[in-house]
Amino acid sequence: MCLSSYLTVGPRERMRFTETDLKGAYLINLEKRGDERGFFARLFCEEEFGQQGLATKFVQINNSLSAQRGTLRGMHYQLPPAGEVKLVRCVRGSLFDVIVDLRPKSRTHLKWFGAELTAENRTMMYVPVGFAHGFLTTSEDAEAFYLVSSFYAPELERGVRYNDPAIGIQWPFEPMVVSAKDAAHPDYSAEHHLNSELKELEA
Repeated sequence: MCLSSYLTVGPRERMRFTETDLKGAYLINLEKRGDERGFFARLFCEEEFGQQGLATKFVQINNSLSAQRGTLRGMHYQLPPAGEVKLVRCVRGSLFDVIVDLRPKSRTHLKWFGAELTAENRTMMYVPVGFAHGFLTTSEDAEAFYLVSSFYAPELERGVRYNDPAIGIQWPFEPMVVSAKDAAHPDYSAEHHLNSELKELEA
């Protein structure tokens, strides 16, 4: 296969943005240019993200490794003014990535969406401000990296419990490893009552 045939077809070089049922949240897939050596693709393009109305500035890149299948991390978010956009990708193994819309003015308030992210499919989850985020590893040695748009602010860090009945996330199987911190997140109703700053978030 001749690489030049890819270079002459402009639209094939763009990333593919698929909006989920939760407004502003996207799955992003790479558009590969390849030959007998393998492929080349962009993970991020300021111009293309801007054209979609998405964040174009990220201040940290985080990396997590979960050794055991069934490890749950989540569901985390930060309050304004440190609300985070996240761009999440699995680079080894596989995980079930989940987001929850916490924006009170949103028509999908408290709705959740999940997708399988794997090292093979290279799909990325774009998580807007006002969403809780977490994942369950579906393989051993699952490794993820994610870009974030705000610096970590521990005093503004919050979470909702992964099995909160008010949200009803349907995980692929019961998590086997959950940190004490994540297991102790309050029900969303209590969290929402305590953190009125969420009321300012727009859908």
